[in-house]
Amino acid sequence: VDVFQAWCGPCKPVVNLFQKIRNDVGSNLLHFAVAEADSIDALEKYRGQCEPVFLFYTRGELVAVVRGANALLLQKTILKQL
Repeated sequence: VDVFQAWCGPCKPVVNLFQKIRNDVGSNLLHFAVAEADSIDALEKYRGQCEPVFLFYTRGELVAVVRGANALLLQKTILKQL
């Protein structure tokens, strides 16, 4: 989940990375979503930050968090969680 705020929007530079990884590993294994922190109470702790935050869930449980648009770290985290 790409957590963003309305004033800065979702992290567009990593969209291509996510699409590439999803194509490489298969579309059934990965699901990507975006969530506006300002409108979801459960994401309150991510408000007021100017860096993107990526939350990784497995079976509804938060398993990893990556702060910032670090493509290498995002890819490594995704592949590790698979």
